[in-house]
Amino acid sequence: MNITRQEIEDFLYHEAELLDDWKMKEWAALFSSKGTYEIPPIGNPDADFKKSLFLVHDDRDRLEQRALRLLKKEAHVEYPHSTTLHNVNNVRIVSNEEDEVKVKCNFATYRTKRETLDCYVGVNEYTLVKENGELKIQDKKVVLKLDSLRPHGKVSIIL
Repeated sequence: MNITRQEIEDFLYHEAELLDDWKMKEWAALFSSKGTYEIPPIGNPDADFKKSLFLVHDDRDRLEQRALRLLKKEAHVEYPHSTTLHNVNNVRIVSNEEDEVKVKCNFATYRTKRETLDCYVGVNEYTLVKENGELKIQDKKVVLKLDSLRPHGKVSIIL
């Protein structure tokens, strides 16, 4: 695909801004019709979801449901919404094929809620494709670079 690093970075910064603004419907719309969003177990980024318990393993329908659910009052852990700040850096193009681009970037996501600050750090791995002329996320894999999820113990936001 003929896409520049600047276009990729702008796309990733836009995704981060949507998440920080809690525009979950718009975030879900960044994914292709076959898009996936996953967070493998800490310390096992190459785990097979059929054999390991993933923190998140969503197909397109499920990631959209997750995004919509986070906007409802029934999502008690995120109502009222946390304040988040998604930082994206060290963007690298891993491969640039005719029909897809594989990208890695480091991230730090800060979350504040009830006077507590949590920090999630890691590497995002993307497969980006063009769908109807627009750049879309085919796959997003969040590899957490943490020893554990303490003190928060969970991932209640979109990383």
